[in-house]
Amino acid sequence: MGTTPEPFRGQNPDPNLRISDADRHKVADILREAAGEGRLEIDELDDRLEATFKAKTYADLIPITVDLPAAGTPAPPVPQTLPATGSSPAVFADNPIESQLYVAIMSGVDRRGVWTVPATGNVIALMGGADLDMRQAQFSAQETVIYANAIMGGVNITVGPDVQVVMQGVGIMGGYVGPRGIEPTGGPVLRVKGLALMGGVTVIRKPLKEPKGSKQLRLPPPHELPPHGMH
Repeated sequence: MGTTPEPFRGQNPDPNLRISDADRHKVADILREAAGEGRLEIDELDDRLEATFKAKTYADLIPITVDLPAAGTPAPPVPQTLPATGSSPAVFADNPIESQLYVAIMSGVDRRGVWTVPATGNVIALMGGADLDMRQAQFSAQETVIYANAIMGGVNITVGPDVQVVMQGVGIMGGYVGPRGIEPTGGPVLRVKGLALMGGVTVIRKPLKEPKGSKQLRLPPPHELPPHGMH
């Protein structure tokens, strides 16, 4: 039995072979990444996605990505040592996720608490909202790339104090707001790319949440305590 070819440039599958849904989704991921990097306009992205999901054979897929760079290289191995920071450091996942898609079309996406941040995340907020709170999350890689695209919608990302943030997105009649520049904290790096079209992408750095039950009982000063044996 032969192996099923993959729809990526640099390989030579039989163009007459029928493709699977997984093949279509891989090409769709390439298109969304290209749009997030500014290589495709929104109209071009829509047209190519439509052609991708109508494709029947590998020959149908070749023209869709022929003018785009090859898919990104795999994420580097996940470091298992924690970064040396002055406060609570970020945590790396034992079972990292390479990529994940979050879609909010006239709806909402909410990730908070303990969850795994993928090495590469694609967020699409079309007349909807996406909230990603990474303060208690586990990271899949030392460097994370989030392609956040907000079209008449909003994407809000919250990170802890040790996360290094690099904003590389573009706002058109919208806003792409967040910390800029890498500080030598030794913590994970978060790169946020994409487009805010009549929408907003915001990254906020906040203190880490205290675990439940961590508050200590506050005792009154000694001079306010009742004498021993009295109630």
